[in-house]
This record gives sequence, structure tokens and C-alpha cells, in this order.
Amino acid sequence: MSAPNACRPPARSRSVALACWLCLLATAALAAFLVGLGDSSARAAETAAEARAHASALSTAFREAAAAASPSVVVVRSEVKPRRQPARDRQRGGRGRGPQGENPFRGTPFEDMFPDGMPEGFEFHPPEGHGGPRSGMGSGVIVDAAGIVLTNNHVVEDADEVTVELSDGREFKATEIKTDPESDLAVIKLAGAKDLPVAKLGDSDRLATGDWVIAIGTPFELETTVSAGIISGKGRELGGIRRAQFLQTDAAINPGNSGGPLVNLAGEVVGINTAIASSSGGYQGVGFAIPSNLATWVMRQLIDKGEVQRAFIGVQMGPIDGRMAAKLGLSGRKGVLVNDVVPDSPAAAAGVQELDVITAFDGKAVDGTRSLQEIVERAGFDQPHKLTVLRDGRELTLSITVKPLPKELVDGGDDRPQRGGIDKGERYYSEDFGLEVRDKASLPEDAYEGFEGVIVDRVDPDGVAAAAGIGPGVLIRAVGKVEIHTVAEFAEALDAENPADGVLLKVRTPRGNAIVLLQNR
Repeated sequence: MSAPNACRPPARSRSVALACWLCLLATAALAAFLVGLGDSSARAAETAAEARAHASALSTAFREAAAAASPSVVVVRSEVKPRRQPARDRQRGGRGRGPQGENPFRGTPFEDMFPDGMPEGFEFHPPEGHGGPRSGMGSGVIVDAAGIVLTNNHVVEDADEVTVELSDGREFKATEIKTDPESDLAVIKLAGAKDLPVAKLGDSDRLATGDWVIAIGTPFELETTVSAGIISGKGRELGGIRRAQFLQTDAAINPGNSGGPLVNLAGEVVGINTAIASSSGGYQGVGFAIPSNLATWVMRQLIDKGEVQRAFIGVQMGPIDGRMAAKLGLSGRKGVLVNDVVPDSPAAAAGVQELDVITAFDGKAVDGTRSLQEIVERAGFDQPHKLTVLRDGRELTLSITVKPLPKELVDGGDDRPQRGGIDKGERYYSEDFGLEVRDKASLPEDAYEGFEGVIVDRVDPDGVAAAAGIGPGVLIRAVGKVEIHTVAEFAEALDAENPADGVLLKVRTPRGNAIVLLQNR
């Protein structure tokens, strides 16, 4: 019988030792957990402190920007005095209406009962004080210490008297108002003003989508109201204003904000608040401001010349959609398509042709029609500029000297084709494109004077031509670059094209020349 191993502890001793080790491990783990918990809490506290510091810094930036810009923001009050209704208007449908031709029941339960005003045999006599001056309120921003205020044209349009109130309560009468309806901007000269607080104008071209901005103005007659948001988009177009690409912002803009500044966090004016997109007439998160660079240019023109002199090159332009880009062999949809070149214009002298695609002016990329217009109109007169075009897939650089836009130059034209002429020529029907044409001689002699081509007589309602917007009465001037004079020439040129690739037509409509792509979708 062997003796027990003296080096091996008894079983109970081993169990106690194991329990001790496990206890030590648990204690260490708990200690580590507590230490980690403490570290986590410390990190969370540190993170929260950093977040508060960032929020506080942003709040400070908003506060300082508002403090820097607010003294230069003004309230603009305009007043339109009552005008006597012209005799011809009183004789033509003016019976039964108020002194300015308005329905005396407007805004009352009787408006629907008497939509044409007072019934025959009755006269309208407004109560004392009724029918007096009409007033409006907007905002503006001081741009010159001698008393020059920049605002919107629609704030002061047709006003007989304009009063401007500063943030410190002082009031001034406007002695001179110069407006530019094309951009919806105006400048006001104040009587007896000097040493006024002036806004700092910033560079709107440096703005990017997502940048913080604040809007300052007088919404709903609440003076010096500040709202914050970001730049939601750039290069927006509004149908009613032809000479501006707008900044879009979600900073609250409401009636009364018009003409007030949109300000960056440096306190610089980067836009003039102008319009809102709303179904209710109030704020819905989509507001628009005229970029400060455009506003500054217009302002300088109005101050120095009393009007805005814009340059032009003399082309009718059209947008480029995906199908048109594919037909022209373009890699994208940037640029504008030349629909027509005005005779004796800078573009004609430079050699610009129909179907050219203008992609840049003086090295500045052209995104679309409004983009080209905005770049060109500020170009210097009587000096050469570089015009980059794509022609038949090749890039060309043309030298062009712009001229002032003639006052009599208007878009489109009134040379509307007369209907009901006698059919004197042959016809041609294209089944592929769903249109039938006839000879131009079937129209009166003065219709489309100076232009050759064939007249669209009818289109299939579900055909390709109808889908492209072509209708009866449109003059087709060319198929691609092949000019058309007769129906036979049109048929020959159209038959030479592959319908699957699409066909470009140069047409003339009552609105002017255009280029249309016929292609099955």
C-alpha cells in the first residue's frame, strides 16, 4: 500500500482554493466593469458637454449674424392713392361697381348674389372713409449710408408714397424709386438720410446647398423677425420673373418678408427674399430669394443709370431633355439648344447656327436657358467674349461681341398663322410620325411672312407628332439641316431619316422658332 502524495493538497483544500480564485476573478471583473462604467459615464458626460458647446457656438453664430444685419433691415410701407375710373371703363361694364371698378360687395355674403355689382337702377355710394388709399407693407435693406434701400419691385410697384422705418424707429420718405420688374428688384432713395447702418453684401456664388442662413423682415407686420434655415437648392426658376435664378430656402418666409435680406452666419446679405411656394399663402417650407450677386449688379445699374441695361447675343433657345441629348450625341443635358438666330445680331455675326448647343460663355458653364441668359446679360458691351458650342459633335469656340438688349425686342411674336385658307397644294402623310402636311401657299400671303416650309394640316391624336407638341398650323422649316420649301422636299427629307433614331424638325409657331424631336417613346 503506497503512501499518500505529500505534495498534493486534500480535495477539500483544492475546492476552497478554486472558490477563492473564482471570487478573485469575479471581483476583478466587477471592478473592471465599474471602472468601465465610470469611464463610459465620463465619456458620455464629455460628449454631452461637447454637444452643448457646439450648439452654443451655433446659437452664438445665429445671434451675432442677426445682430450684425438687423440694424440695416427696414420696414417699407407703400401707399396707392385712389384713382378715378376712366370714362370708357365706366361706360364699358363699369355700371354697378365702386369708384375704382371693384365690386362693392366684395368680401361680404352678397358678393355671390351680385357678382356684377349693384343691380341696374341702383347707385353705389361708399361710406365715409371707404375707398381711400390702399397700403402695403414689406421689407428692405439699407445698402448705402446716404439712404439707399434695396427691396423688391412688387413691394413698391405703382406706389404713390413710400415710407421707410428703421429699426431704431426713425422714419424717412422716399424721394426717388427706381425699379426693374424683370428681376423684381427696386432701389429707394430716402429724403434727408445720412450715416445710416449699412448691410454687408456677401458672395452668393459661394453658397452651397445645406449652408445655414437666416431671413430677417416684417412678416405679418411683426418687425425685425428672424427665422433660420438652410439653403435648400440653387438655380430655381419662377415663371413670373424671367431674369433671375433663385436661391431656395426653408427659413420661414411669409407675407411681409419680401424685400428683406437672407443672411449667412457671417452676417452678410446673400439674398433678397422674394417669394414663397404655398397652397395657403403662408409658410410651407419653400421660400425663394434673389442671389445677392444678381441683386448687387441690378442695384448698381439702377443707381448709376436709372435702368438696367442687359446684354444679348440674339438667339432663341430651347432646353435639352434626355431624348434630345441622345439624338444630338451629347453626353449629358447641360447647355442650351439654339432654335433660331436673330438676323443682324451678335450671334449671327459670330457664326452661331441653328442646332448648335451652347455649353459655355467666357468659360462659365451653361446649365440651361436661364443660366445662359443670366451670364450673358451681365457681360461687357462692345468687347469680345468666348462662346463655346457643340456642332455636329465637335466643340467650337466662337468670338462674340454682345450688344445692349433692344427695348423693342420681345420674345416670340405676333405673326400668328391665319386659318381657313384655300388648299392650293399637294399633301403628304407620314404614318410613322402621324402627321399630314400641305403647301404653305394654302395660307394667306402674309402668314409666316419671310419663312419657307410646309404647314401641318392634321396630326394623329395618339401619334408621335402630337406627343411632341406639334399641331395644325405649325410651319415645318427644315428636317434636320435640310431646309424645306415644298411638300415634295419634305417627303424626300423625311423618307431619308430613320424613324427609330428620331428626326429633328425646325418649326415655327406663333411663339417663334423651335426645334422638335420626333421619336417613338
